[in-house]
Amino acid sequence: MMRSFRYIFDPLFVASLVAYTINRFVLKPNFQLRLLHDHLNDLLCIPLWVPIGLFIERRMKLRSHDNPPGLAEIIIPVVIWGWIFEVYLPANELGRSWCTPDPTDIAFYVLGAIIATLFWNRYPQARHRTVSASSSA
Repeated sequence: MMRSFRYIFDPLFVASLVAYTINRFVLKPNFQLRLLHDHLNDLLCIPLWVPIGLFIERRMKLRSHDNPPGLAEIIIPVVIWGWIFEVYLPANELGRSWCTPDPTDIAFYVLGAIIATLFWNRYPQARHRTVSASSSA
């Protein structure tokens, strides 16, 4: 039995929202660390926006289940946001003044996606290992 995804009440979403808020209002104004200014938001992108997007899809009845996000539901936003913020916006007048292309940002999107995928899928795998270990004994 797969556990139910909690969308905007998901612990990773809540922790990411808290981390973003602390970074925005406490850390960035007081510390000049490149990670805080350039990459932390990219790392938090998937854990923050995927639950919001899936919550909206579920409310609109476009998502028919409450399972944790599948691989496509995580990879598609990485590709779309990477293209929008690292390719499209920096190349046109709409985003040129506030977006700069940075391949490192994409690496942080991917790292955030990996962390989120592992977190959101940890319980089913742990149960499977426990069942497999006990059945082989």
